[in-house]
Amino acid sequence: MSHPRAGTVALPQDLVDVAHLVTAYYTTAPDPDDVAQEVAFGTSGHRGSSLTGSFNEAHIAATTQAICEYRAGQGIDGPLFIGRDTHALSEPAWATALEVLVANDVTVLVDDRDAYTPTPAVSHAILRANRGAAGRRGDADGIVVTPSHNPPSDGGFKYNPPHGGPADSDATKVIAARANELLKADLDGVRRVPFARARAAAQGYDFMGTYVDDLPNVVDLAAIKRAGVRIGADPMGGASVHYWSEIAERHDLDLTVVNPLVDPTWRFMTLDGDGKIRMDCSSPNAMASLIAQKEKYDLATGNDADSDRHGIVTPDAGLMNPNHYLAVAIGYLMGGARPGWPTGVRVGKTLVSSSMIDRVAADVGATLEEVPVGFKWFVPGLLDGTCAFGGEESAGASFLRFDGTVWSTDKDGLLLCLLAAEITARTGRSPSAHYADLVAKHGDPAYARVDAPADREQKAKLAALTPDAVSATELAGEPITAKLTEAPGNGAAIGGLKVTTESAWFAARPSGTEDVYKIYAESFRGPDHLRQVQDAAREVVGSALG
Repeated sequence: MSHPRAGTVALPQDLVDVAHLVTAYYTTAPDPDDVAQEVAFGTSGHRGSSLTGSFNEAHIAATTQAICEYRAGQGIDGPLFIGRDTHALSEPAWATALEVLVANDVTVLVDDRDAYTPTPAVSHAILRANRGAAGRRGDADGIVVTPSHNPPSDGGFKYNPPHGGPADSDATKVIAARANELLKADLDGVRRVPFARARAAAQGYDFMGTYVDDLPNVVDLAAIKRAGVRIGADPMGGASVHYWSEIAERHDLDLTVVNPLVDPTWRFMTLDGDGKIRMDCSSPNAMASLIAQKEKYDLATGNDADSDRHGIVTPDAGLMNPNHYLAVAIGYLMGGARPGWPTGVRVGKTLVSSSMIDRVAADVGATLEEVPVGFKWFVPGLLDGTCAFGGEESAGASFLRFDGTVWSTDKDGLLLCLLAAEITARTGRSPSAHYADLVAKHGDPAYARVDAPADREQKAKLAALTPDAVSATELAGEPITAKLTEAPGNGAAIGGLKVTTESAWFAARPSGTEDVYKIYAESFRGPDHLRQVQDAAREVVGSALG
């Protein structure tokens, strides 16, 4: 059940004490023997809060030193691009990282305006620096200081290797293990110089200019301009705030930055479903203020704090479900909008994304690759141009340039918002109208995610399941067609279970931070059948876990 104030503007009691938060970053020493206070990389880096001893100066110093040692061991001695978002803990962590990077003789490139940097701009910068040099000594890499859409009290820190995308688990396991060794050693082994010296040594890089000027090579801005599409872009207090105004000015678009405010308390945000401030551009509650303005624009868009996610709002439908928009985007791009793409390129989706995508891909003759959760799985295909589009149900995606070469290997929320404007401009219809066409052709799926309780032992057992552990032969009245613990697209372990039937499926994965497992489910037979699938999923998983 949603919080009673979900979708309403935050009140003073909802706001974080920024001074207390930053003070705790510098004064709280994490307990290296407490697993909750260790460095732990999830699908998007290490995240935590200074208030809980899980994101403090020691964590960032240790993690940055571990990254320096990792890149040296991999023969990476080119420049490192570092960006930060607008969370209160991002600038202190950015400063700590600079002190360690410079002490380790790393050439560091920072934003030349000393401003915020979206995640996709860092990925774009890495790939631009490494163009034609992949695999050679000297490759550039990067760090993004961001907890993405997490609440204002959180901080985040992620590493992007020379391929420009999120580091894979092979890299993050090594980095996290070394960082935790350094924490246990009270940072003995961490090299560091004073901030003034580190900042003076860092070199400036025009993240915004190089990214914005390159956009016409990946999205049809000229068509958007000709059609006069009226866009309302909401940065949601995040790193895209100056990028949207620059895009409007440089490319002469009818684009209004709906809310240009940056405030580390995010006092202007409407509360998410659980009553917390969260910059989730896929949440109707967090996006309530923009949805209320949908009639003012042909298209309204939102981005989370580091701009790697997208939210699409249309006058006729309001906020689109991310799964719906991904299906529309794939149908549009693969249906003839990119004639310069090589034949045979595939599209990728995470296994918890809607099966509408499967039906759309089949309809346009595109090969579909289904991978585990995490954008890192799309990186190789985007990098070599064999995967034209990679998207996940949590509103993250990227795709190739017009010429079929890589644009970014991390999620790009600005790009997907501009694609929605291109679709509107070139077809004369909104993305939501296109989705209505897909429903008429392929059916109307009901999709939801719910949580179920599970202790640490049960979560570990779920992550290690094999198909043989599932004895059921039917799901919600339909014969089971597949029991998956490996992704069909690449054979990688999914860290859980997916069960499919002709018209429905569910996937169960353990939470990395809570004593629950997540059940994703979908049915093309409507909401009532979806609830039956969810109930059956609990029974199937419960039986498998014993």
